[in-house]
Amino acid sequence: MSSSPPDQPTVDDAPILHVDLDAFFASVEILDDPSLRGLPVAVGGAGERGVVASASYEARRFGVRSGMASVLARRRCPNLVILPGRFDRYEEYSRRFRDIVTDLTPTVEAIGLDELFADLRGLRRLGVRPIDAAWALRERIENELRLDCGVGLARNKLFAKLASKRSKPIVVGGRITSGAGVVWVDPVLEREWLAELPVGALWGVGPATAAKLHRLGLRWVRDLQAVDEATLAAHVGAAMAATLSAYARGDDRREVVVDRGAKSVGHDETFLRSLRTLDEVRGAVRTHASVVSRALRANRQLARTVTVVARFDDLTSVSRSQTLPFGVDDEGAIAMIGVALAETVELTQSVRLIGLYASSFVERSEHEIQMSFNVDVEPTGARESAEARSRERQIGLEGLRDAIDEVRQRFGRSSLGTLADLGEHGLHVATQRGRNAFGPEQPAPPG
Repeated sequence: MSSSPPDQPTVDDAPILHVDLDAFFASVEILDDPSLRGLPVAVGGAGERGVVASASYEARRFGVRSGMASVLARRRCPNLVILPGRFDRYEEYSRRFRDIVTDLTPTVEAIGLDELFADLRGLRRLGVRPIDAAWALRERIENELRLDCGVGLARNKLFAKLASKRSKPIVVGGRITSGAGVVWVDPVLEREWLAELPVGALWGVGPATAAKLHRLGLRWVRDLQAVDEATLAAHVGAAMAATLSAYARGDDRREVVVDRGAKSVGHDETFLRSLRTLDEVRGAVRTHASVVSRALRANRQLARTVTVVARFDDLTSVSRSQTLPFGVDDEGAIAMIGVALAETVELTQSVRLIGLYASSFVERSEHEIQMSFNVDVEPTGARESAEARSRERQIGLEGLRDAIDEVRQRFGRSSLGTLADLGEHGLHVATQRGRNAFGPEQPAPPG
């Protein structure tokens, strides 16, 4: 495989670029603490139910990978250093990463903190050579952020993402093998990959979908090419069948969407001790509602859809959603909806994780908030007075809520709270992406 063919592609040949930072969370931790360099490092939850979010290449030599249970990771690598996530630090690096790519082209779509797509077609008139631009971009990221990355170039998103993965280092037989750094997928390489790739390599094909396809005898992308889309739809749904059929032909019409915002705001927690009663589940949902409502108000968003997810001890999950005719950002309203949804879940076994998510956003404005409290009939007399008092109370509640958010922002989340936040050890306010982001911590040993 050659990353720099003799005849470089034009922007029309390789309009889409995908950049993926290597072992991002772990790499940032090592940058901040150089004594970790050369050690097997992972970021994630260290407890019995923790999950690895990112692993250094030294850790990958032992078979540690993202998404793996921390207990299994420690078995494979007894001297593994597991660090809790510091999302504020990762977000800082992510902003700088995006700024560097935006200097090349403003048409950038962030997929996560550590990867993004860029559309180079706007640079056509400048005579930009995509491979030269990719190498220069990679060098700048390394020099300014001291982070390594892989860069893929292709005619569409599907192949660009596959290429960036192929461009990165890999572990073979316990040894780290350097990657190409930059890979361009030309038409010959496209055909090779479509013939040799497993179905799990395709965008959006997770373990559950891959298992369904395997049961149908479809293990390779080339197998999908021989299956009728209608037949496939009977097993994976019409939308997924259409997508898989297109990918099997190498087609991907998705555009690079600038300033793609988050589709949902949510909070979930894996518990050290599984929840056994409905009251415990209700309490978890109310705690999550506090986190989600503050995140919505910080983004000046209202959400019309509330979703609750419960994962049981056998790792099966169920979800419940409710879409409203208006948007909400109020903790009490989100908690009421979330609890009502949770009460529809049959607790046949203990619950190891509860998640609460808000989506279907509309921008927050005074007009939109007041619209949800309007009545159809113009109030008169005593009714008008009651409506006026109700509006005053609502405005007062919104003002108090905003004031609480501002105080917490200036002086810390535990500086001010409600009676529900007060426990025997003082004020405790739940935070989004907290210390339990990758699983619960182990309790401190007695004594």
